Amino acid sequence: MTESVKHFLDLDKFDKSTLRDILDLGVAIKSDLSLYAKSQPLSGKTLAMIFEKPSTRTRVSFEVGMRQLGGEVVVLSQSDSQLGQGETIADTARVLSRFVDAIMLRTDDPRKLDELAEYATVPVINGLTDLTHPCQLMADVMTFEQHRGPVAGRTFAWTGDGNNVSNSFIQAATKFDFSLRLACPESLRPDASILKWAVDCGADITVTADPAEAVDQADCVIADTWVSMNDKEAGRVELLTPYRVTEDLMGHAKDDALFMHCLPAHRGEEVVNEVIDGRWSVVWDEAENRMHAQKGILHWCLS
Repeated sequence: MTESVKHFLDLDKFDKSTLRDILDLGVAIKSDLSLYAKSQPLSGKTLAMIFEKPSTRTRVSFEVGMRQLGGEVVVLSQSDSQLGQGETIADTARVLSRFVDAIMLRTDDPRKLDELAEYATVPVINGLTDLTHPCQLMADVMTFEQHRGPVAGRTFAWTGDGNNVSNSFIQAATKFDFSLRLACPESLRPDASILKWAVDCGADITVTADPAEAVDQADCVIADTWVSMNDKEAGRVELLTPYRVTEDLMGHAKDDALFMHCLPAHRGEEVVNEVIDGRWSVVWDEAENRMHAQKGILHWCLS
């Protein structure tokens, strides 16, 4: 991995001030898009987006965001490229680095992301892996602060299975100094190594099997779909039903608590309509802020 290249792989690889700088840059671009649209800071730059997993928000937010800043995009699905058809990730990284200025990868195995970054001579951005989803967390922090001010010192509650988004929430809690309570079944807890890293860093992280305990007086409640891509459905819905976000569960949080969900939502499973469409919900701002947060990431990587 070229040391001078600014990759955006996972939140744990950054110091707190750099992540805050990237987030503030995204907020600045959102606040005065006309200025950035006029200056076209990414004019002449091209982003290659590789999708080994389907996407709506990631594809549209990166593509529109890149174009609004003056750049261009090339989209490659698994069937469009030689990646996964016999060509190594290292060779793909070497070739694409000759053609484009940055690469975004949405994949399953985080080792693919790491290998791509090791051999690429242009910035590599983590668009999602089965282990983490850092771009989503940048948008989530932006969304909370848009509605309630600084996240530092606040309490966030996760209810559901310990998936890639919850893993990135653990990293974000460590870097942005908020408390995090995770309510998960024993068999579906977040990644143990990420939890240990956070605790070793002094983060305020609690894991419980009781969603009401996690949500008690929380500033924000977060859920995600129970059956993600590559998950096996058998038994998951029954196991996770007690973790559904209902009006009763939100009643344990603060009166002005927010509800977040990275989408797509399976309404009636992890969250009921009365919550996702109710007074607590900021999910549509959250979805929009994917684009604004990623503009900050793109600008930082390519500047």
